Order: sequence, then C-alpha cells, then structure tokens
Amino acid sequence: MNTSLISKLLASLGAGALMLGCGPAMAQQYPAKPVRVIVPFAPGGGSDITARQFSAKLTEYLGQQFAVDNRGGAGGLIGMELTARAPADGYTIMMMSASFSATSAVQRPAFDPINNIVAVAEFGYTPFVLTIHPSLPSKSVKELISLARTTKGGLSYAGTGTGGATHLATELFSHLAKVKMVAIQYKSTGAAMSDLLSGQVPVIVGSLLPVTPHLGTGRLRALGVTTAKRWHTMPNVPAIAETLPEYEVVLWFGTMAPRGTPQPIIDTLNAGINKALQDPQIKRNLEGDGMIGSGGKPQQFDERIRKDYERWTKVVQAVGLKPGQ
Repeated sequence: MNTSLISKLLASLGAGALMLGCGPAMAQQYPAKPVRVIVPFAPGGGSDITARQFSAKLTEYLGQQFAVDNRGGAGGLIGMELTARAPADGYTIMMMSASFSATSAVQRPAFDPINNIVAVAEFGYTPFVLTIHPSLPSKSVKELISLARTTKGGLSYAGTGTGGATHLATELFSHLAKVKMVAIQYKSTGAAMSDLLSGQVPVIVGSLLPVTPHLGTGRLRALGVTTAKRWHTMPNVPAIAETLPEYEVVLWFGTMAPRGTPQPIIDTLNAGINKALQDPQIKRNLEGDGMIGSGGKPQQFDERIRKDYERWTKVVQAVGLKPGQ
C-alpha cells in the first residue's frame, strides 16, 4: 500500500474540514474591513438618499465603514452588473430600488440579476408621484390625459434610464390612459430634477423623496400618487387609480448581495437593517420622506422582488417595449 499517497489524502481531507469549520467563525468576524455599497444611480435620487442613511447606521453598528459608490446608468443596470459579478464575500453589497425588477424585466441582461443577486432586507416603500411643471395648465390626472391627447408628437416626460421603475411606471400610465408620451432619459431622478424645475421637461413620475421639497413652494405640482390609495403624507393628492382603476406602482428600497454570499453575513446585514429601522432618527427621516419602514426577513424581500418582476414582464409585453426604447 502506498502510505505516502494515503498520508497526502488524509492531509487534504483534514485541510478541507478545517476550512469548512472556519467558515462560520470567519462570518462571525464580518465585517473585518470596509464594505462597498453600490448605488446604481447618480447622487440625489431616492435610492441614494436612503442608502446613505442606512450605510451610516451599518457603519455605526458593525464598526467598519459602509461606503456608498454611485454607479448610475442604464436604469440601474451598470451597478446591478457590478454587484452580480462581485466576490460573494459580503464586502460588495447593493442598495437598490424597485427599478431592480423593472430593469430586469425590460433588458433581460445576460447575467440574470433576479437569480444572481440575492435579497438581504427591505428598508421601506413609498409611492411615485405624477408631477408636472406649473407651466402646464393641467390641475388633475384627467386634465393631463386630455392635454396629452391633444399634444402633437406626444407629451415628453423625464425617465431615469430605459427599463427603470420610473420609465415603466410612466409607460404603464400612458398605456392605460391611451396617450402618447415621449421619454427623455436621465441617469437618475436627481439628474432630471434641474430640467424638470426649469420646465425643459414638463412631466415626471418621480420618487417622492426628491420631489417633495418642491411641491409646497409651487415650483412643481403633484397630480397623483401611484399607490392604489391616497398616501398618508399627501392626503389631498389623489391616487392615479381614482382615474385609471388598474394603475398601481409601489416604489420600494432595499439591500441585496451577490449570489453565494454566506448566510451568516446576510443575517448580520439583515439584523443591522432591522435594527436601524427601530432607530428614532431613522424613523423620523423615513416619516419625513413619506416612506413606510418595512424590514423583515430576506425571504419576504425576495418574494416582493420576484412578484414585481413577474408583473413588469407582463407590462413590458402589453406595452410592446423593447430594450433601448
């Protein structure tokens, strides 16, 4: 018998067992260095604002810097791909919005974000707001629809990248209202705001967070929220569904990680986010931004993501939207 070969095999098995045994211990030490937090949009939008709040709390709780890295473009696709292809070690995570499911449904990228990026925890949810520049005469959703029907070439609106949630939310609106609307694409809601405020682009179905400060000043006008019923922070703004009964879009925010990230690390991040949602300052910030905090287990967030993806896939087919449109 080759005792040398047997010794090598035993040594190899022992080393493997040792590595497996070290896995949980290594995860318990997480994080041992700074964590990169990809935000797939330019600074200033709802995802960026929310990501910075929660990154600060994770830095406080876990003792390492959670540093935001804005990677805007293509409706979030650039940042999503960076996340999907990152090492699954917990040191690259993503803070994302409902554009994740929408972009995946339109673009159908080769790296398959739905199955290659996993849910960690949801922060909360809020409506989009159908918002116009006051140069438009419309005072209601019904009046805007009438205006769009008489506007030669279609009414232009600000999108935040092909396939993003803002894009699909507006395409769903135009589909149900049977009007033509033309997308002017920007890298993020934040990037669109200056043109919206100047009247260069007259309409946006935008995130509540960056839109809200301009509603009370008269610089922008809110015509409707995208949730099925009126939102608690804007009781005087109708739901779009009051005019178009089939219309409903919810904007959620949450954290994700590359597939294969060890479960103990996902659990650590999930616990940190749920703890942050109980922090009085975070609660005040979310309430001030018109958001309802949610939290919960990764499985709950994963279910939300997949249901959204299935719904947007049906919308894309109904609208006849193709990648790049």
